[in-house]
Amino acid sequence: MDIEFLAVPILFIALPWLVLHYVTKWKTAPKLTDGDEQMLEELYQLARRLDARMDTVERLVAADSPEFEAPRLIADNADDNATLAEIERKLKERTSR
Repeated sequence: MDIEFLAVPILFIALPWLVLHYVTKWKTAPKLTDGDEQMLEELYQLARRLDARMDTVERLVAADSPEFEAPRLIADNADDNATLAEIERKLKERTSR
């Protein structure tokens, strides 16, 4: 068999089909819409408020019951809040664009 016999169909049929197939897949992939981003922002703010409320409840229970040991992470500990700080930094970058 001639190598040219296989090279021509691969070059002019298979390769363009492969490229166009994956370009189509890439364009139809789900993306975050503005509504999705707004909903994520609202959920993030809600999570922050709930976290603050849990801290308050734990402080109140600890004040009433000396044997209470807080099972959660420390609210103002920098190591515990590193992920939240990273999220807030990315949100600021996104809104400043």
